[in-house]
Amino acid sequence: MVDITHKQNTHRTAVAQAIVKVGSKNTIEAIENKKVPKGDVFEMSRAAGFLGIKKTAELLPDCHPLPIEFAAVEYQISKLEIIIKVTVKTFYKTGVEVEAMHGASLVALNLYDMLKPIDKGVEIHHIRLLEKTGGKSDIKND
Repeated sequence: MVDITHKQNTHRTAVAQAIVKVGSKNTIEAIENKKVPKGDVFEMSRAAGFLGIKKTAELLPDCHPLPIEFAAVEYQISKLEIIIKVTVKTFYKTGVEVEAMHGASLVALNLYDMLKPIDKGVEIHHIRLLEKTGGKSDIKND
C-alpha cells in the first residue's frame, strides 16, 4: 500500500458511470412499473452499490480504508440503456475514484442479476470515471 501519512486531508469527490443495456423495451417497462419478479430493481441495486462503495478496501488490496462521507446512485433511462451515475465524497488523504467505480460496477451487476430472469440480452458497458476533485489534480471526462 502506498504511504499516505504525509498527505493532508482534503475534500475529495469522484463520479463514476456504468451503462446497462437491456434487450427489449419490455424490460424497461417492467423496471418502471416495478414488475420485475426479484423486486424493485433500482432500490436493490442502489443498496448493492452502497455496500460495494463501503467494502472497496476489503476487496482491493491496495486501496486504503477511508471514511465515506456521502454516496449517491442516480439512474437515467435512455432507450434501452440504463445510465448509472455514482457519486462518492470524503474528507481524507486519498481519493474515492475506485470506490465510485466499484459502486457503479456493483450497481450494474445487481441490475444484471435481477433482470436476467426476464431478459437474456442484458449487457454491462463502459464502467468509467467521469470526474474527480481534490488532491493533486482534478479530472473531468466527458
